[in-house]
Amino acid sequence: MKKKVLSILSLSTILWVNAQEKDSLKQKAIDEVVITGQYMQQSINKSIYKVEVIDAQQIKNMAVTNVAEVLNQNLNILIEPNKSSGNSSANIMGLSGEYTKILIDNIPVVSDEGMGNLVDLTKINVNNIERIEVVKGSMGVEYGNNAVAGVINIITKKSYGKKFTALASVQEETVGKDYDWMKKGNGRHIQSLNLGYKINDNWSVAADINHNDFQGYKGSLNGYKYFSENNDGKRGYDWQPKDQLTTNGTVRYTKNNTNIFYKINFLTEKINFYNPLVSELPLGGGERTYTANDKDYNTNRWIHQLNIQTKLGRINYNGDFSYQSQERKSQVYTYDVPNRKELSRDSEITFYKSDVLYSRGMFSNFLDNEKINFQLGYELDRTKGFADATTFESNNNGRSIERSVFNYANFLSAEWKINDWLSFRPGVRLALSDKFSSQYNYSGTLRFKTTENSDIRAVFGSANRFPTYDELYTFVVDNNHDIRGNENLKPETGYSAAAFWDYAFNNSNEWKFNFSLSGMFLDVKNRIEDVIINNSPLQITYLNVDNYKSILFGGGVNVRKGDLTLNAGVSVMGISQVLNTGNLTSPDDYNFYAEANLAANYTLASSKTLFALYYKYTGTQRRYTHIGDSNSPTDPGQYILGEIGDFNMLNFTVSQPFFNNHFEVGAGVKNIFDVTSVRNTIQSGNSHNDAASQQNLFYGRSYFVRLNYNF
Repeated sequence: MKKKVLSILSLSTILWVNAQEKDSLKQKAIDEVVITGQYMQQSINKSIYKVEVIDAQQIKNMAVTNVAEVLNQNLNILIEPNKSSGNSSANIMGLSGEYTKILIDNIPVVSDEGMGNLVDLTKINVNNIERIEVVKGSMGVEYGNNAVAGVINIITKKSYGKKFTALASVQEETVGKDYDWMKKGNGRHIQSLNLGYKINDNWSVAADINHNDFQGYKGSLNGYKYFSENNDGKRGYDWQPKDQLTTNGTVRYTKNNTNIFYKINFLTEKINFYNPLVSELPLGGGERTYTANDKDYNTNRWIHQLNIQTKLGRINYNGDFSYQSQERKSQVYTYDVPNRKELSRDSEITFYKSDVLYSRGMFSNFLDNEKINFQLGYELDRTKGFADATTFESNNNGRSIERSVFNYANFLSAEWKINDWLSFRPGVRLALSDKFSSQYNYSGTLRFKTTENSDIRAVFGSANRFPTYDELYTFVVDNNHDIRGNENLKPETGYSAAAFWDYAFNNSNEWKFNFSLSGMFLDVKNRIEDVIINNSPLQITYLNVDNYKSILFGGGVNVRKGDLTLNAGVSVMGISQVLNTGNLTSPDDYNFYAEANLAANYTLASSKTLFALYYKYTGTQRRYTHIGDSNSPTDPGQYILGEIGDFNMLNFTVSQPFFNNHFEVGAGVKNIFDVTSVRNTIQSGNSHNDAASQQNLFYGRSYFVRLNYNF
């Protein structure tokens, strides 16, 4: 696209809130409010759920550009990039993106395969985010299907305090060692602008735009210009080039007990796939060239949302209404690699499309009683989905799929403040669908305030995961394959139980300490897996056959005095996964691995220069995986322990404000240990060879500069 503007950079500290923290760096806990899982917005200290908060200041201090980069800093969350699609989804407690509900302002986000799950987190930029709230565990009562491992709620800015606000930012990054600012060059180039205007005491408007141009990471490949007469497969990128433009507009009205806002979001994204393989093209007269069948992927997404908060008499009402659509198109073209020109281009085709009508409403404060409160809610969505035949393995035998699903649910919960130190909230949800059988979810939460500085939370919940398009509708039957989806699949069901302890105190020397401990158990039943139902001829389908369990223990500490802040966290998680091929069942013992993080932040009092360092370690994961001999379809194979290797992440940032904080310059290094991929033997090998493969995680060490200006 257009030429990028080089910045000298803004960015204060890099400090992230680990999975066991509950406060921001400034520790304004008494003012910090949350909405996830609450009846109404309230202080985080009074929340009956354990909510982890990452606020706007922390996000800025990380110098990140999208939500995927933010969440990668949390314990027990791993962002998994998909090389083929360009998408990145959140793995929480060892479960992939199908098991996590992604919300923006309490509304599930449209994705390729539905509503709220498998959301590409790189498509959500951070320049208009007020905070991100994370709740781990099954949240089916409050948030419905797919909230099995947890909920990530992205809260956006809706108004600004001053009459007129304008924030401009430019950030330039290397990608690994590569950088230049030319079109089809190297590096990453980000520009953003936020505008807010307070019309009067009742009306305000805001708008923002963000452009994120990622020129791709070559990794083990050599870029789009490279070709070899030997066709060595080294052309292209490990991470495909991606160009995103995101805009938001908000209108807000507030008067007395009524708050109304309308928000529109538009995203357009282009991903360039450069084929590693080239073909010889004779030109006549002994001349020749080499061509590649490259492909562009284009995404357009619209999100419309209307939120109303008001009182109906004494009853509080909070209602959301949303229309969302996402369309992903692809276009194949023939590229002359040596001469760097396009020879021909096919017609553009739609390979995924989702249209969603969604509404959620909650009524509370029926009794107008400080001790007891009830919440009655409804949720409905109609999702119309289309998947082209090319989205499935092979070509789905030329069959495209177009289906509509209507879901409706009622949920009821009660919050009882039994006394000053004990609160209890039970809940139940009934979900109805024109595709699946009725589903019930339950929850129960206790909060004990053991002392003025200490509290304990005990939480139980359940949630369902509905099958994906691939699991329902895949149909690949030819001379070499027989792989079929199963429209009779049942939703999976997850149950979680957790306990959290938090303790805070100050000593006489003005040192402030916060300690936390946590434990969680998650059990997922009727897991959907592809199963060999016949060895000769080989036939595969999807069945509800597997179970999954995980145990998590964690602890965190936050220490503060003056301009110094230290944070540390550690967790140990064990995973027991019972796999079943129909002929063979895996062992069910737990395999444990550890994670840890450490963050340090110090500001020089004289110059306000801020130094920040954060570190995260993810230990080696071991899981059972099935391997078989492709040359012997009658061989049932065996289960072996595969590994995902350990890795360390370290980032450093320094930033300097000028002119009463109107101007900020910063610079830093991300991924100092230069991590790109890790050894992964969980999905590789056969019964005679368990050779390792690599799993892409990051694009290596990078350097950035950033400039922020606050008008």
